[in-house]
Amino acid sequence: MECAQAMAESWKLTLPCTRAEAEAITDDMGALALLDPPPALMTSEAEEDDPLSWQLHAYFEGKPSRKTIALVQAMLPSAAKAKPQLEKLPDEDWVSLSQEGMEPVVSGRFHVRNRAEDTVPDGLTPLLIPAGRAFGTGQHQTTSGCLAMLDRCRRIGERFGTIADIGTGTGLLAFAALRLWPQAIVTASDIDPAAVEVSAHNAGRNDVRLGQGRGALALCVAAGADHPLIQARAPYQLVIANILAGPLIELAPSLSAILADGGTLILAGLLDEQADSVIRAYRAEGLRLVDRLEAGDTQGRHWPTLRLRKRPAIGWKRPRRADPGARGEVPGFGSW
Repeated sequence: MECAQAMAESWKLTLPCTRAEAEAITDDMGALALLDPPPALMTSEAEEDDPLSWQLHAYFEGKPSRKTIALVQAMLPSAAKAKPQLEKLPDEDWVSLSQEGMEPVVSGRFHVRNRAEDTVPDGLTPLLIPAGRAFGTGQHQTTSGCLAMLDRCRRIGERFGTIADIGTGTGLLAFAALRLWPQAIVTASDIDPAAVEVSAHNAGRNDVRLGQGRGALALCVAAGADHPLIQARAPYQLVIANILAGPLIELAPSLSAILADGGTLILAGLLDEQADSVIRAYRAEGLRLVDRLEAGDTQGRHWPTLRLRKRPAIGWKRPRRADPGARGEVPGFGSW
């Protein structure tokens, strides 16, 4: 699938900073997160022999305005008098530039790399996800947590014949699910058309067949579960949603509605202090928490991955279609 639009110009803004500022701005982008699209941020030591001297590279899709540059500089007090360095980059993808050179991630049985030339150790299941316009390369704790949870499901003997990955990003979690359950009917969606294009490209890189039959992946652009394809293929025995806490709570009725009785729901994209609110939202829809994995980051935060199960109906357990009135639509989210 070819990209529908030509890629925008890529620009890089460089400013000096302290290590503390570098850690703070990558931990919380503040008002930068409200830009459309937000910049990709990358920090590093400016000099190898000076651990206190750091620099920030902010990659923009399109030339940033003076106001935007000032906004970035205001978040780095030590750079108040520094002259911003702004340069136009070659016609390459701005997210790729910020993510290239990432080390492979091992989670469960999966080895996720963004360079084809990286060696895959024996005994691991390889997945190739080059840095690109969609997020979800396995680097973030929420994505690696989902991979670990999927692996755990397979190890304890779970069998899923119908799977949905809502907010798929790069397609990584859908590909992993197909590796574990190769005869499943798998559906993946994202609100961002570019993410769906990236997922289609990545499917080819990972020998994942696109289509609507068993062992194939069907892709669609959708907000939440609001798409005819997602609804028609419900109910699902496994639903994965690696999004954010707010959208996960808003989507509780619709994601629960497309989940089969007795089905499994894997949720991620939330912080530890948000977990109770998310769990309550799904408990109100008849789901219960059955497993939880925790992953920490360098900032001391904890990112739980939750596995919930939908209580089976009492009596005659024939499959039930999702309630058309509970589809749900939450704009503005995607996978990590």
